[in-house]
Amino acid sequence: MEDDFDFEFSEDPKLSVERYEEMLRNHDQYFFDALAFENIIDYYMDKGDHLKAMQVIEYAVKQHPYATIFHIKKAQLHLFANEVEQAFESLEKAELLEPSDADVYLVKGNIFESLERHEEALEYLKKALELADAKDEVLMQIVFVYQNMGDYEQAVAYLKQCLEINMENQDALYELAFCYDVLDKQEESIQFYQQFIDNDPYSFAAWYNLGNAYHKLELYEKAIDAYDYAILIKDNFASAYFNKGHALSQLNRHQEAINVYRETFEYEAPNADVYCAIGECYEKLQRMDDARSYYKKAVKMDPEMADAWFGIGATLEFEERYFESLHFFKKALDLDNENPDFWYAIADAHFKLGNFEESNAAYDKVLDLDPLDVDAWLDYAGMAFTAQDCKRSIEIVSEGIKNNPDFADLYYRLVAYLLVDGQYNEALAQLQTALSVDANKHYLLFEYLPQLENNQTIWDVIKGFHK
Repeated sequence: MEDDFDFEFSEDPKLSVERYEEMLRNHDQYFFDALAFENIIDYYMDKGDHLKAMQVIEYAVKQHPYATIFHIKKAQLHLFANEVEQAFESLEKAELLEPSDADVYLVKGNIFESLERHEEALEYLKKALELADAKDEVLMQIVFVYQNMGDYEQAVAYLKQCLEINMENQDALYELAFCYDVLDKQEESIQFYQQFIDNDPYSFAAWYNLGNAYHKLELYEKAIDAYDYAILIKDNFASAYFNKGHALSQLNRHQEAINVYRETFEYEAPNADVYCAIGECYEKLQRMDDARSYYKKAVKMDPEMADAWFGIGATLEFEERYFESLHFFKKALDLDNENPDFWYAIADAHFKLGNFEESNAAYDKVLDLDPLDVDAWLDYAGMAFTAQDCKRSIEIVSEGIKNNPDFADLYYRLVAYLLVDGQYNEALAQLQTALSVDANKHYLLFEYLPQLENNQTIWDVIKGFHK
């Protein structure tokens, strides 16, 4: 009898599970205190074994009929099983037993949120907030509802409340950075994190998010300084090393970036993202063998990484191994068929192989996906010109101008093609338009057709515009 009524107020959770499973094997009945039952239920829930968790709850309710926690846990399990009506029934029982239990309203709020009934979710979550001891946890749930509603301003307001209560809530710091990013308020984000750091200078998460905000504003030197502080506080902060590597790479400090990327290996297992980033740095250093080696490591670890397959192709293209590069560009395209950069590379490789028809089709795809890519319009037109189809070049550039009316490069190229095609008057008219868009770029015309530098009529139009 003493064994059957062995109270376990301080028992290790693992021991509670072992005793429970021993009881089942022995077809016996042991007594467990409510906390031990919670631990057993959580163990099975964490394992995803919801059937066993429900069986424990039924057994726990028999021994502790007035404990609200088991009805709340039961409601959560019903919610996992999408049994909404049963979940509400369990919560009603819990509310009858303990109407001031914040968890009852917290779970109700989560159920309404799962049904996308946001206003009702907020009503119950705010009631839970009034009753809860750990208010920052409830505030985070409210934040997620506002995020799902697309109201990121309100989400920011509640995240700030959360951090006022618990400055060490790192989830709140990261979610705040996310909200500022969605709202495109990086300056406000920087101001907040600077103030936060004034109050808590040892918050590695705040320094890290400050670095990310600087990074998004392309203030890479400041970003690196912030990442360095995060690393100083938490020397095994792999994400800070990784992002610092990105910032160094943006400053064309590629060898330094490689060294920093490699430091992440000391604190977490190498992953495909880091291998790919190192490969990109080696590619920019024009060390193609090293770049290819790291890209291959990336795809070996993650065969679904399109950027790494593309990187292998780019190294081969650099070495003028165009036919081989196509294989890897197509591998990347198989994984991301809507990526204009991949189509662009394929178009260029086919062009250099003299496959004008295939190049033409790929350029069409590039510009269908990204009609604002001026370089693609110019290269596409240049390909047609190389194939001695000047009229097609004029058509392509004219279409590019329709999509990008403010880019002088396209107008000057059109002037060149019109002159070659013998449309002299139209060329002079388009030259006037090009000069009106950006007169300082008139040199582009001479770069493309150097022989025009001796054309007095062209110079008279240019000089006349500058008067």
